[in-house]
Amino acid sequence: MDLNLKKIGPGLLFAGAAIGVSHLVQSTRAGADFGWGLLWALFLTNLFKYPFFQFGSRYALATHKNLLEGYAELGKGYLWLFFFLSLGTMFTIQTAVTIVTASLASLLFGINASLVIWSVLITFFCLALLWKGSYHFLDKLIKVVILILTFSTVIAVFFAGAKNTTEIPLEQILPSSTSFLFLAAFMGWMPAPLDISVWQSIWMTEKNKAKNISINEGLFDFNVGYFITFLLGVCFMGLGTYVMFDSGTTFSNTGGIFAKQLIDLYTSTLGDSVYFFIVIAAFTTMFSTTLTTLDASPRAMEKASAILLPQLPQLNFRFWIILLAAGTIGIFTFLRNEMGTLVQIATILSFLTAPFYAFLNYRLVTSTQMPVDAQPSKLLKVLSIIGLIFLILFATSFVFVVI
Repeated sequence: MDLNLKKIGPGLLFAGAAIGVSHLVQSTRAGADFGWGLLWALFLTNLFKYPFFQFGSRYALATHKNLLEGYAELGKGYLWLFFFLSLGTMFTIQTAVTIVTASLASLLFGINASLVIWSVLITFFCLALLWKGSYHFLDKLIKVVILILTFSTVIAVFFAGAKNTTEIPLEQILPSSTSFLFLAAFMGWMPAPLDISVWQSIWMTEKNKAKNISINEGLFDFNVGYFITFLLGVCFMGLGTYVMFDSGTTFSNTGGIFAKQLIDLYTSTLGDSVYFFIVIAAFTTMFSTTLTTLDASPRAMEKASAILLPQLPQLNFRFWIILLAAGTIGIFTFLRNEMGTLVQIATILSFLTAPFYAFLNYRLVTSTQMPVDAQPSKLLKVLSIIGLIFLILFATSFVFVVI
């Protein structure tokens, strides 16, 4: 297939949004606490969520509409539910990823300013980059960030594997009821919350306006981004396994302390020579997430507002990005030391709402809104049904075991 590399972009934006807390924090913790024992969870959640993420690109390419427009056609009640879920979680998610980014920026640049100051600076920096609402700028920037991220992470895990002298069992395990909360959080944001499929569809429609992407080209682009998220999920689990498994370290829920523990533990085992690769890998991971989430949530809320509240045209991209930035900065002062709690709340909510988004996305791509020749194959439909059952059963199990 003859593919124009300039048409690659939305898939990497997906990777930039996905590879963040789920990888740096949750995958690393999974490796540190369970070794390779949760590799099955990493594989299954990537496999069973794949169709529903892919449907975001597929729907946008076939209909030239984003998923929010599709939800509205299924019934505005679905779109209202998305609106309120997003309104209730976007500030927590943005705060959580920004705090981790700020902690790593302090380590990277060696300036021990307050995390509040770092968080505000990073928020304003990202706001300035995104102020014009230009998709094309974000498209170009994220390609560089993902390249740096992938290279530095692979180098870091190579060093970790080469220096490791302990035999680590590959036995797969199911955590006890006391650890089930972590498993839910891990799978909730691995490789990403399913509502990111909405962002993916918006980015794809924006890209399609300029480049006229075919369905094959668009799906290839998505698959590249999705494979990168899976690969780096394995890499960060490997880093946690090789460096931290059986180390006896208890991670702090405070952002700055957690980041320092993470980097110090790496360098104490791998040596100071790899400090640069470790910090760059960690920082670019979180910066890409901070930037793309600050762009995507306002885009999605703007699209939803235009459909649900057309009488309020002032609810545009700039309104939502200012509100998100202001709300995020406001939270820093009161909850900056509860990074772990914020992350856990956001990831578990994503876990519990995954079946909702999976069901809607499947309904859309199998509905009369989709051209017949653009609908998913029988194999993908079967995988979707199995994935939906898996997500429902796991969410139900979580409710009974934990709640």
